[in-house]
Amino acid sequence: MAHRILVVDDAAFMRMMIKDILTKNGYEVVAEAADGAQAIEKYKEFSPDLVTMDITMPEMDGISSLKEIKKLNPNAKVIMCSAMGQQAMVIDAIQAGAKDFIVKPFQADRVVEAISKTLA
Repeated sequence: MAHRILVVDDAAFMRMMIKDILTKNGYEVVAEAADGAQAIEKYKEFSPDLVTMDITMPEMDGISSLKEIKKLNPNAKVIMCSAMGQQAMVIDAIQAGAKDFIVKPFQADRVVEAISKTLA
């Protein structure tokens, strides 16, 4: 069975890019969310195997959302996505329980590597 993934990013084209990379590599994208609050709702609804989470989003940022998801499921696997120059936020995310991070603009092989490593 394909691993089920929730893709969270406020930019629709970024969600589309990640979704494209994932489906081409045999993963199933079960849901998408445009902000952290939506991500928590979708996580409760779909219980995905893994979440790709943007850090900077309106309403609720990725780190706050990550913390809430970790409260729901301490074993949740979340990979943060960040633009260049957000190193401090990446450190916060790892401390909050993120398993890995990928830097935008995405390189397909790096996305797949991070996901397969986290799901292994």
